[in-house]
Amino acid sequence: MKILKVSNNSNSSSVAGAIAGLIKEQSTVEIDAVGAGAVNQAIKAIAIARGFVAPIGINLICIPAFMNIIVDEECRTGMKLIIKKN
Repeated sequence: MKILKVSNNSNSSSVAGAIAGLIKEQSTVEIDAVGAGAVNQAIKAIAIARGFVAPIGINLICIPAFMNIIVDEECRTGMKLIIKKN
């Protein structure tokens, strides 16, 4: 499964294109986002990607979960967004 890491500087349209391309090849894509801005960009990307794949009959399901990540020897909480095609 491919893991996409999204930051608050990520372009949501570019991430959406990556999601759409990967979801056509495999059934699951994982997005990791740490921080409010990153989660915002990730959610926008999922909505845009849904618009890309819906016309070809693919519906996306998003399963959110928390994750812990070590950044500079400090534990931070982020969001793991698992995208599956239905």
